Amino acid sequence: MSESKVEVAKVEVAKVKRAFVGRVTSNKMTRTVTVKVERQVKHPLYGKYIVQSNKFHADTGESAYNEGDLVEITECRPLSRTKTWVVTKLIEKGVGA
Repeated sequence: MSESKVEVAKVEVAKVKRAFVGRVTSNKMTRTVTVKVERQVKHPLYGKYIVQSNKFHADTGESAYNEGDLVEITECRPLSRTKTWVVTKLIEKGVGA
């Protein structure tokens, strides 16, 4: 009996980074904005849709974003204790800006 060696090709799998769309609620920090992301979840018993929200600190780089702007944020490596997101693009300017 001859043993056949099967070569396993190594395929690099890129980790999928999460991305959310939310509104800027605060831009008072340097190079950082607070983004509120809302989502609708169906209640398991009553069936009513409930709006749940989370706030994330996101890095802006050299760009400036104002309160009310609709932005897309993407997951990144930890930049500080609370900042693990980066603003990737501006979707819509806020009202009055």
